[in-house]
Amino acid sequence: MATNDAYGILTERLGHPGSTRLRAILEYLMTPEQAQMVAALPGSPEEVAERTGFAVDKVQAELDALFFKGVTFPRGDFEKREYYRFARETMQLHDANMATQQLDVVKDRKLFELWYDFSLNEWYPNVGKFMAQLPQPLMRVVPAYRAIKGLPDVLPCEDFRQILKAQELIAVVPCSCRYCTTAVGKHCAYTKEEERWHCLQFGRGAQYAITRGSGKKLSLDEALELLDEIEEDGLIHTWANSANITGVNTSCHCCRDCCMIYVPMDMVGASIGKAWAKSRYQAVVNLDECTGCQDCVDRCQFDAIEMVRPEGSKKYKAAVDPEKCWGCGVCVVGCEPGALSLTAVRPVEHIPGASSG
Repeated sequence: MATNDAYGILTERLGHPGSTRLRAILEYLMTPEQAQMVAALPGSPEEVAERTGFAVDKVQAELDALFFKGVTFPRGDFEKREYYRFARETMQLHDANMATQQLDVVKDRKLFELWYDFSLNEWYPNVGKFMAQLPQPLMRVVPAYRAIKGLPDVLPCEDFRQILKAQELIAVVPCSCRYCTTAVGKHCAYTKEEERWHCLQFGRGAQYAITRGSGKKLSLDEALELLDEIEEDGLIHTWANSANITGVNTSCHCCRDCCMIYVPMDMVGASIGKAWAKSRYQAVVNLDECTGCQDCVDRCQFDAIEMVRPEGSKKYKAAVDPEKCWGCGVCVVGCEPGALSLTAVRPVEHIPGASSG
């Protein structure tokens, strides 16, 4: 039977050799025997049994149990589970492990505390530095549907309703980021993830969530209804930075105070623009309609709106900084007087792969 330090092997595979914080997470998730089996991956239960000396039946049972925990990942069929591997990267382990209804933000607080400590002290600073050096953003902000409804020349990849309609299978799971912050007492300022989930899964990602029981399947109508709630809460739609509307397994709807991308960028003092491309749109204010309620200031997660007193006006009015506006439309959705709207300020070619022809 293997005598090597299995936990140490696994922290190294995840890119954090010697990390005591990540090791504590792995020790919480796996017994020493399970860790030995996982360290022997990838492979079939028969191959792992041969490498470790454990019985095949025991290996199969333990790897299956870790599949439902979000630690091991089958190749091919999620139901048969004939070949397993360990998480490819920290982010995959983080999401699979915490984005599940099998966890409770109170009962399982210890696990969330371990992830929160590791993330803020070791992982997030590295994520921020990596993102800050990307040649172009991997993701793109998609404007809220209610903010672009009725506008001319909206592309399918800019209309989240069209994105949803293009998916063959949809599921929803709890957001791992917001579950974690909620559990450690750093509750999201925008929504209550423990009451309503917001992380959408498509295709194989949806099948994974359904098979594991980590989330639940949604009909198109249910997904469209959830979309309205997401926009009402003021969350930001993000999508792959391309014109494709399929081929993506996970659709995040983010908030600045919890997001595993936004928080690291703020930590290292880098612009979120290195990770997220702007939409083609920008918010504009109709000063005649603006009542100065400041709701838009509270909803904007990019610090793009401030209250100013225009010349000749007795009231303070909203003003949008074009450089800081990412065109998410969150302010438009929340503007009761209807003083805010989106307007296209960038060409179709701003989106990689998109064409006006």
